[in-house]
Amino acid sequence: MTIQAMRERRNGLAIEARKLLDETKDKPWTPEHQTKYDTLTGDISDLDGRIEREQKVLDLAAEQHFNKGGDGNKKPGKRDTEDLLSDIGIFDTWTRRGERGFTNEQAAKFFNTMSTTTGSEGGYTVPSAVASSLIDSLKLFGGMRAVAEILNTAQGNPLSFPSSNGTSEEGEILAENAQASALDPAFGTVSLNVFKYSSKIIAVPIELLQDSSIDIEAFIRKRIIERVGRITNRHFTTGTGTGQPRGIVTASSSGKIGTTGQTLTVGYDDLVDLLESVDEAYQLAGNCKFMFAQTVRKLLRKLKDTAGRPIWTPGYEAGITAGAPDLLLGKEVALNNDMPAPAANAKSIIYGDLSKYMIRDAMQVNLMRFDDSAFASKGQVGFLAFMRSGGNLTDTDAVKHYQHSAT
Repeated sequence: MTIQAMRERRNGLAIEARKLLDETKDKPWTPEHQTKYDTLTGDISDLDGRIEREQKVLDLAAEQHFNKGGDGNKKPGKRDTEDLLSDIGIFDTWTRRGERGFTNEQAAKFFNTMSTTTGSEGGYTVPSAVASSLIDSLKLFGGMRAVAEILNTAQGNPLSFPSSNGTSEEGEILAENAQASALDPAFGTVSLNVFKYSSKIIAVPIELLQDSSIDIEAFIRKRIIERVGRITNRHFTTGTGTGQPRGIVTASSSGKIGTTGQTLTVGYDDLVDLLESVDEAYQLAGNCKFMFAQTVRKLLRKLKDTAGRPIWTPGYEAGITAGAPDLLLGKEVALNNDMPAPAANAKSIIYGDLSKYMIRDAMQVNLMRFDDSAFASKGQVGFLAFMRSGGNLTDTDAVKHYQHSAT
């Protein structure tokens, strides 16, 4: 079975499971229903594993194909002037041959619009088209950028962001000609400073740079995304706030603490209490979601309500825009494998308006190219990317966490 066929099969099973839950919503949940549901979700889990394994094989084959230079029979065509003068064309030339490899037209555009004050040291701002692609692709790592609000600033100066919680504020009834009372909103501030992140040095063999059939720009971009994406997502999730961003789990408020003996488990009542701990005003905005890691998802898929009905509804994809997400207690789910695993005192699940977490990106991505003797002697060229980013939860009442018991 091809990977596409497996995906289509998985979607069909998920739709069938969702239909089963919908059709029995107002009916008793029988053992026959449970058996059918278990079979469907078991097959879905099996297909998820097969799809993941198949995708890894395809990714490895693609990377091996890339490292061998792609199609050896393909003759790279001559790039036209417009392509060479595009942001990506200039960036590709720079990665392969450095600034000495520019044509006069490329050099004029590069130094006029893309160089930074550290050009003499080999550092240049990544062209806007490439930088945008880098930042957008970071959404694929972990999940925080997919749910948070993103703020871009031209400078990296310290920034205090205003915060306010009006859920406890209410108006009044006035008698005729009576004076209205004053109630000033309570504003606070949260730190939204940025931190300097590095991709670590990426060493690329000179042979790859010399082979025009290799998409070297995509190769370097992929490595930067993987490295920076992993560390920033971890910090946006569980960062301490000291010398690094304050993660959403760290900043969240307590919604439910498991009873003694629940160091590795979570119950239906715990999830209900966690959901209800978030003020309805946030939930009415329509942005509230659960977030947890894959290890927790495995536990939650097996939970049932007091009537014995499963509380997990499998999602499915159907085309580009159609489909339905995974639901837990009727609420959407965001998967983030940097969330803590179940353990004593671990905060393994959060729920609330995750868009209240704000990620700040300052300035552009900066990339250094090294072709000095330390690399040349090994037949390599080094690349090192920097970006400045930070994050914080702007309203701590908007997101609550479930914490496992201490013992």
